[in-house]
Amino acid sequence: MSRWADSLYAIIDAGAAEDPLALTEAALSARCAMVQLRAKHLDDRAFLGLATRARSACRRAGVPFVVNDRADIARIVDADGLHLGQDDLEVRDARLVVGDMQIGVSTHSLEQATRAARDGADLIAFGPIFETLTKENPDPVVGTRLLRQVCETVVPPVVAIGGITPENAAAPLAAGARFVAVISALPRFLGKH
Repeated sequence: MSRWADSLYAIIDAGAAEDPLALTEAALSARCAMVQLRAKHLDDRAFLGLATRARSACRRAGVPFVVNDRADIARIVDADGLHLGQDDLEVRDARLVVGDMQIGVSTHSLEQATRAARDGADLIAFGPIFETLTKENPDPVVGTRLLRQVCETVVPPVVAIGGITPENAAAPLAAGARFVAVISALPRFLGKH
């Protein structure tokens, strides 16, 4: 795991992980760079409870904790960051809720990436780099050539996402990505296949 420690952006999908907190702890033990909690199908109270516990674990480990989609929950748990998709709040509106908290934005084209950077995003997620089965309706694969162009164009750090495994993670990093975001392959990065 030490090979990926400074670049692994661990996304904990509460709907897919058997035990989201145990997976969070495993990612933290492996010294991941960042943890994001995604819980698209949890009700508000369940999401808040899980986010509170995950935030505490991240704080103990000294690893930044990011909440996906939900500015309100990110603010309540005092997260380090909020991550927004293309259909979520605009960065400027999210700032009204979370203040100067780090905000990342998912993008799927050079135009979206440059717009997110212009709008004040602190982190640009770009992908899917490779084919992914994590999303129900994934965007078209963008590949490492377009990733390199995005990395050379935008100022904020870029997080490569989509279909990243231990076997192919070196390619997006070589293309200029600062982090590789991993969801379904996370146990493999942690040596728990």
